Amino acid sequence: MSTPIDISEAAGVRYLHFGSDWIQGAMRIRKPNALELAYTREMMAGLLLRDGLAEDAGQWPKKVLIIGLGAASLAKFAYHHRPQARIRVVEIAPSVVAAARQFFKLPPEDARFSVHLGCGAQYVLEKDQAFDYILVDGYDRNARAGALDTLPFYQAVRARLSAQGLMAVNLFGRSKGYKASVERIITAFDGRAIAFPSCDSGNVVAFAAAGEAIERPIAELRERAQALKSATGLDLRPTVARLEEAGNLPGGRLLL
Repeated sequence: MSTPIDISEAAGVRYLHFGSDWIQGAMRIRKPNALELAYTREMMAGLLLRDGLAEDAGQWPKKVLIIGLGAASLAKFAYHHRPQARIRVVEIAPSVVAAARQFFKLPPEDARFSVHLGCGAQYVLEKDQAFDYILVDGYDRNARAGALDTLPFYQAVRARLSAQGLMAVNLFGRSKGYKASVERIITAFDGRAIAFPSCDSGNVVAFAAAGEAIERPIAELRERAQALKSATGLDLRPTVARLEEAGNLPGGRLLL
């Protein structure tokens, strides 16, 4: 698939575009492994929900699947801050991979990091592998997700999740129809899904769980967000505050 690539820079940040003004990824040049865009930070909130902190035994996740490479933000964060994890990225456009290598410091492939060229939906449907964390962020130049926003795809993702499995989906570009996307996710996961309140960019990140139940009191989420910031620089305290303000935590607990 031919994807037109444009690179721009402003105020110390390098941006990826797919032949339009839409921002498809970003990297602060002096902090190449940080998550520059708010929605990418939010997609890593699984570290608050599962046992993903330094003090947690085993330090989740061990196997990560990222669908949609973009500027490699999620891939780089996972690679540098979760050295125990094996990470597979699936990207349909060779030009995106080339741009990530040239402009966005994509890590070299090694025993724990690899890039697969192909369709993310097809990969999930055909590969019989289990992952702890599946992050879905695949769009074309018109911000369309295509097969990555269908009930069969979400059902296939659920079947690929481990007993500690969690899916995060960026619903950017579907502001008018994101509720239909959330309904598909809820259906696929038998109700074990939550859409976080939209962040400043208008992105809505949805999470869905398989396997072991998740129950985190809001006070614990705040503590875990502080510990995560201290360990990695990733600040999810605003995310926790928005969850609390939105009033969608029954009994002051996040249940998933």
